[in-house]
Amino acid sequence: MNSVRNFIRFSNRNIYRKGFHDLRTCWYGNHYSTDETSKLNIDYADIPIERIRNFSIIAHVDHGKSTLADRVLETTGAIKPSSGNAQVLDKLQVERERGITVKAQSASLLYNYNGSDYLLNLIDTPGHVDFSNEVSRSLSACQGVILLVDANDGVQAQTVANFYLAFGNDLIIIPVLNKIDLKNADPDRVAKQLETLFDIDPKEVLKISAKLGTGIHEVLEAVIKRLPPPHVERDSSFKALLFDSWYDRYRGVQSLVYVQNGQINVGDNVTYYHTNKNYEVKMLSILKPEEVFVKKLVAGQIGVICCNMRSSKEAHIGDTVHKTSTPVEPLKGFKPVKPMVFAGIYPVDQSQHVNLRSAIEKLALNDSAVSISIDTRSRLATRL
Repeated sequence: MNSVRNFIRFSNRNIYRKGFHDLRTCWYGNHYSTDETSKLNIDYADIPIERIRNFSIIAHVDHGKSTLADRVLETTGAIKPSSGNAQVLDKLQVERERGITVKAQSASLLYNYNGSDYLLNLIDTPGHVDFSNEVSRSLSACQGVILLVDANDGVQAQTVANFYLAFGNDLIIIPVLNKIDLKNADPDRVAKQLETLFDIDPKEVLKISAKLGTGIHEVLEAVIKRLPPPHVERDSSFKALLFDSWYDRYRGVQSLVYVQNGQINVGDNVTYYHTNKNYEVKMLSILKPEEVFVKKLVAGQIGVICCNMRSSKEAHIGDTVHKTSTPVEPLKGFKPVKPMVFAGIYPVDQSQHVNLRSAIEKLALNDSAVSISIDTRSRLATRL
């Protein structure tokens, strides 16, 4: 057993040292195979812009967003159909325990329509009002949304809030009624609600059951037919919007970006506009929804940049990433989130204050709604 542990440690060190390149092994923890990389890169990076669709699923809490996302993943072949597929995109423990989405999650999917492969970049968003900032960030990378409404409960508070959020961002809205399989479902009544409140033509409303998989192909075809391709340029200078990030203990800060212009390759030098710090791109990947490493990301794609960034302070949600050699005008970014809940946090042992601060800064990296300030005036001890 000790020899197995030592082999794993040795393998992990070598994988990190080599930057995950030139290895002919499968990294099953991240569903990574270098032998598949070139094929996947052709499938995604070479797809014309006119066959790319970026969209989010928005809805009131418990109206079936994650279930619909599961069926979409199955229909596009990203995961195998199984009764065990539940909340595939929900990674956090609290999301699975409570059956709600807290963090927006993305997946790059291929769907064949009329003999052509389309790249569908799906972002599943939270429905609870407390996490509405996740929705607004996600919409910045989209050209349209699926407005999902429970055919039994009808239009709810967050349905209205999310509709106007998408409407205010000039996004195309595809209305979809879910849970039509329920005994008390009344899709005609809810479709009339949508017409009254949002001036949506009932003829444009799709009726599905995400639980049973009914109408999923119609939803994907509507995404292709109704949504425009992204307004991007592949021949111009590289520019990307950083709309999410997280900290990996082995690889440092991971930046989830929407590439608006140009392309980025492994080995390129990039600059984060807000901090004006330069980095070498060590790894690039797409989420499918498992992580798959690629050699480049091009305009219209959503992917992850790893550049050995070790400090969580160096990544700012809404920042613009560009090549160091070609400065660009920064993107609009996001409005600062106004804190609504405040708490003073003390370490049990004051000698652990630095570790506590580091841990909370990593939390803030993953959630731009968290802001941190240090209070040294407390009579008890230094607190965050």
